[in-house]
Amino acid sequence: ASAPEVSFDPATQLAVLPYSSGTTGRPKGVMLTHRNLVANVCQINPRMGIGADDKLLAVLPFFHIYGMTVLLNAALYNRASLVTMPKFDLVEFLSIVSGQRCTYVFIAPPVAVALAKHPLVDEYDLSSVHSIFSGAAPLDQELGKAVANRLGCRVRQGYGMSEMSPVSHAIPFDRDDIALDSVGPSIANMECKLVDPATGEEVAYPTDGVSEPGELWCKGPNIMAGYLGNDEATAETLDGDGYLHTGDIATVDSEGVVTIVDRMKELIKYKGYQVPPAELEALLLTHPQIADAAVIGVLDDEGEEVPKAFVVRQPGAELDEAAVIAFVAERVSPHKKVRKVEFIDLVPKSAAGKILRKDLRAAETAGR
Repeated sequence: ASAPEVSFDPATQLAVLPYSSGTTGRPKGVMLTHRNLVANVCQINPRMGIGADDKLLAVLPFFHIYGMTVLLNAALYNRASLVTMPKFDLVEFLSIVSGQRCTYVFIAPPVAVALAKHPLVDEYDLSSVHSIFSGAAPLDQELGKAVANRLGCRVRQGYGMSEMSPVSHAIPFDRDDIALDSVGPSIANMECKLVDPATGEEVAYPTDGVSEPGELWCKGPNIMAGYLGNDEATAETLDGDGYLHTGDIATVDSEGVVTIVDRMKELIKYKGYQVPPAELEALLLTHPQIADAAVIGVLDDEGEEVPKAFVVRQPGAELDEAAVIAFVAERVSPHKKVRKVEFIDLVPKSAAGKILRKDLRAAETAGR
């Protein structure tokens, strides 16, 4: 039998329905069209530098939009080889990279922590890797540099959301001059602006230096059609001009390079000051005795919100609360100090590597 004739509008026909990570609330079905997916592959292709000779390691799940677009679809588009893993396991990861001679590895920051700190890494030949690209959560500059130096490869990071198919920003593969704690410039065919959450006014683009922080708004052919069966959430996120309100606070410099500060909902309000948890987490990871860390806001005895660190010690480390508090206090402004510390075995994370702060908050509330 001959193939059926199929006709539809790629701009409106639903292609996939990934669910938002649910790191800050209930997961929502994100309606992405065929045009969304194709557009994003074309938008990111010049930034990634993937070639037909590359072997990409796919440790990220394809049901997550990062894995689907940046790995599966981008690899197929470029006729590159794709080496798959069912889940992340450090020994398997290192063995596959070494044995298959993978050249391009896409990760989330928790994998970067292992690559920078774990002693097992030195036992494998990872010389085939020329590029590591991190996404799904913020990558600290010092952590990225540690990975680059240890493996002798370039490290880049990007930014996106399920609602943007997912990429809106990425550091180009050939731009060593862009700071690794940024997410690079906007990708092609996107309009982005920063808006002051307090006033609703657009933040001025700087002629020199760095702008004031504001919520990042993005518009382009990769922006979702809306949330499935949730008109209210769609209206809260997509405005009448087509801009997606990301909920992330960012800055932009005079060269157009964007740096993500933190999620609006995640910012800790300490005595009127805003404290980004991601900044404290990145700092904690520079401590040689800390394997992993997460920070949330909790209430102290006076009802004031204060930063609390959940810390995973390195094996054999002798680290107490006072030492962690002192380490942070020596390196940050007074309002950003960690006020409480709890040692845990594992930081809860999503399949894509995002810290599930809502789980930590729920456990904190239950333990009161």
